[in-house]
Amino acid sequence: MTLRYESTRELLKKHGYHLAGTHSAVKTCLWLNKSLRNEGSCYKSRFYGIASHRCIQMTPTLLCNHRCLHCWRAIEVQAEAPESWDSPEDIVDSILIEQRRLVSGYGGSEIMDKAKWKEAFAPKHVAISLSGEPTLYPYLPGLIDEFHKKEMTTFVVTNGTNPEVIGDIRPTQLYISLNAPDKEIYKRACGPLDDTWERINQSLEVMRDSRARTAIRITLIRGVNMVDPDGFAHLIETAEPDYVELKAYMHLGFSRKRLSLDSMPSHQEVMDFSQKVAEALDYRITDDSEASRVVLLSLNPECYDK
Repeated sequence: MTLRYESTRELLKKHGYHLAGTHSAVKTCLWLNKSLRNEGSCYKSRFYGIASHRCIQMTPTLLCNHRCLHCWRAIEVQAEAPESWDSPEDIVDSILIEQRRLVSGYGGSEIMDKAKWKEAFAPKHVAISLSGEPTLYPYLPGLIDEFHKKEMTTFVVTNGTNPEVIGDIRPTQLYISLNAPDKEIYKRACGPLDDTWERINQSLEVMRDSRARTAIRITLIRGVNMVDPDGFAHLIETAEPDYVELKAYMHLGFSRKRLSLDSMPSHQEVMDFSQKVAEALDYRITDDSEASRVVLLSLNPECYDK
């Protein structure tokens, strides 16, 4: 079922998104909440030194050309492209205003860390990965530059369907989500609206030459794509990323309408599959987080510094 853009916005509001400008959105994540209460931090804090309470989770567009089974977003509700696109400057200003508004809501909590709460009003990191495919926003390079001007690090997560854009951006860290070892499983797991498998392969080649820190992100779904570690390894070899993250599908949000609880692998299953991929790649398991059911691989573990 395709609903109009305004219906998409209304649905997102109900689920805690703050809309920014014409087509952008921001939302606090579970780990920001936990960090403010000293109850833990995101695995990105453990792996890459990101301060969870000072990290923004945002998107410059609600559009996406995938319909992934594991996505916790409401992919059944399709957004339409806006008549005109907001400028990078306007998006950054709007996102920062909405993030501060979201953070201010924690001010009355008795179990909140007051020092962290004050720091949260001055975010240092932005994950461009909330909803939608960021490379569909036509001014993504400029958006990244605007965040960098404010001395913020940028994490861009893309599905890899627009290799030309990937070649133009310079984030702090570039993720490509690679959720299948071959074209047939890709069609099943990711539900692409167009035949973009070859374009994803092109993006892996582009990633190899990126100046950013690079990572391949694999979401593992039991019964769907936890197969053929050698196939995954072959694709990863093309990109030569600094890191590979293998993470369990989590039975959350709207994904519960598409997948059963049994589709969520245990941390040990993720560890076992990661070991097979690592051996096929000559990478090493560098770290893991059992709470998030995620494993980190690195080609040069001696260079990894928590």
